[in-house]
Amino acid sequence: MARTEKKEGIWETIKTVFWALVIAGIFRTLFFQPFWIPSGSMKDTLLIGDFLFVNKMAYGYSAVSCPFSACPIDGRIMGSDPERGDVVVFRHPTRGVDFIKRVIGLPGDRIQITNGRLIINGEPVRYEEQPDFVEIKAQQGGQRLQPRCANDPVPEGGECRKERATEILPNGVSYDVLNIMDGWVADNTEIYTVPEGHYFFMGDNRDNSEDSRFPAMTGGLGFVPGEYLIGRADRIMFSSAGRSLLFFWTWRGDRFFKAVD
Repeated sequence: MARTEKKEGIWETIKTVFWALVIAGIFRTLFFQPFWIPSGSMKDTLLIGDFLFVNKMAYGYSAVSCPFSACPIDGRIMGSDPERGDVVVFRHPTRGVDFIKRVIGLPGDRIQITNGRLIINGEPVRYEEQPDFVEIKAQQGGQRLQPRCANDPVPEGGECRKERATEILPNGVSYDVLNIMDGWVADNTEIYTVPEGHYFFMGDNRDNSEDSRFPAMTGGLGFVPGEYLIGRADRIMFSSAGRSLLFFWTWRGDRFFKAVD
């Protein structure tokens, strides 16, 4: 009798674990997608080693995120439109890899950058100067990337500084942007008119971001079609400054469950 009960208990445990994994898989497929931040293009909003879940239901399903066969070939189903200022994960239209940037331009918008400052539909965006963003000059993340600094050359272990300002969009959304150098290649641009059904993305670390300022025909991002959007980044769940999340002494406790602004 005891042996039979033990076998039944083991079997019940196996079934419980199995269904838990199935439910977790469905939950991930339908609603959320995990995403690690691999580069510094979104500093200081997102740091290398931040781990977040992407809300796939924020904009509905698209051709790249829908798990079912009845997915849209063009456009989206069951979702609202992205808003200016949203931080979004999307599929790169030509490379087939996932990117994360901020929505700056909506369909029909005219976007221009002059002297490193943003102009939307002919109106300069408002800025408020902030103290410098400071980090240690050291290798970061699994790719061991070295941060670029406004005060370079900086020795290993030294203070790496970037100028910081709060950018305030016309809809009131605000966030910090960083500047490494004046006169960078994308600090002065032409006027970009965002086509219907497309979006214009930029990284918050403006001088260290490959984004819509660089046309797809030259190997850049260009305008991103709406069907390539995967979801909105709402909250950082975990953050590690080391090469591996197993290096617990590198965990950033102040970033756990931090909202993405």
